[in-house]
Amino acid sequence: MNLTPDQTIFWQRGIVTINATIVFTWLVMALLVLGSWLVTRRLSASTKISPGQNLLEVVVVGIGNQIEEVSQQKPEPYISFVGTLFIFIAVSNLLSIVPGYQPPTGSLSTTAALAICVFFAIPIYGIKKQGFSRYFKQYYLQPTPFMLPFNIISRFSNTISLSVRLFGNVMSGTMIAAILLSIAPLFFPIIMQAMGLLTGLIQAYIFAILSMVFIAAATTNN
Repeated sequence: MNLTPDQTIFWQRGIVTINATIVFTWLVMALLVLGSWLVTRRLSASTKISPGQNLLEVVVVGIGNQIEEVSQQKPEPYISFVGTLFIFIAVSNLLSIVPGYQPPTGSLSTTAALAICVFFAIPIYGIKKQGFSRYFKQYYLQPTPFMLPFNIISRFSNTISLSVRLFGNVMSGTMIAAILLSIAPLFFPIIMQAMGLLTGLIQAYIFAILSMVFIAAATTNN
């Protein structure tokens, strides 16, 4: 029986518990901070750049292009937030090929925290772009003021769907992999690792794109 990251306890004393979700979340954060420092410490504007800078530019340009396609706006105001979501989720999922690692995105507490960040980012970007009155009118009172309670419910349901979708997809992939490995441990590992890499990237992409869709709805003038 496979334990979830929340159920895997590394240290516990009284009411203080450090489980796999906390440990591996901080591990991913540390790797991202270290990686970003190594890549950006010697940035060059010349034609001869390091492989790390080349990869960084590809990722940043790719994320920017996707944001611009989704929102029909300049990507600069949103690329740091949406890009961070994508990279964190992607790295968290891709590291699942490492033995003993449990992706923090397999915990509902992590996916809920990410979705809550999106929930608060939407009004922040919307009010900054349009002002409070115009944002509130467009985002909550359209097409008629009678839709206010339904629009409020819709905003909360978007947050719930973001967190549950990512959690469900990651957990289901982990369970399927465990079942197949128990059936044929000599044949499926390579296939499942390849599928895990692809699925992890897809889930990160879907979460980031949906987040940008919600933000774009609050920042686009109708």
